[in-house]
Amino acid sequence: MKSFIYFLTLFRILAGPILFYLIFTENFVTCLLLFIIAGLTDYFDGFLARKYNLTSQLGEILDPVADKVLIVFMLIGLSIYLDSFFLGICSSVILMREFLVSALRESNARNFKTHATKVMFLAKTKTSVQLFTIAIFLFGLIFDYALIMFLANFFILLSVLITIYTGVEYFLNSYHANNDKET
Repeated sequence: MKSFIYFLTLFRILAGPILFYLIFTENFVTCLLLFIIAGLTDYFDGFLARKYNLTSQLGEILDPVADKVLIVFMLIGLSIYLDSFFLGICSSVILMREFLVSALRESNARNFKTHATKVMFLAKTKTSVQLFTIAIFLFGLIFDYALIMFLANFFILLSVLITIYTGVEYFLNSYHANNDKET
């Protein structure tokens, strides 16, 4: 079972570049279907690991990396394909937060303060909103419908706001954890 859980996580990592390619070949239906499957693996790998008590340090590290790889490939691919400055800026803010939080996690791990950047519920919600947003963009491309693309732009803005908020929360938690050490 543990190997299957790792397979689900690795599937998301491998799906990222494939989905990027599918965007530019304009195979949007296949892209959406594969993206939905990849998004579902995010839920199932964690669910199965908890259900069978197979959580691991490697899994805790790989799971958010797999999410980031999938989301990064999709956001960059959609930004380029749609030639959207707005989506490009939103994607850049999301990427910046991901890099900064990864650096915080590394710093906290070195200082034995990993609790400060433990994945929180809102961060999981952030990932779900990002995945949902990308799916809306793909629906918009499939149906070539401006209203769907407008909704996708609304949701990417919502994603950015949640992303910024959770990033600030991680920074504040880290700041407090490091100040508690000094007192």
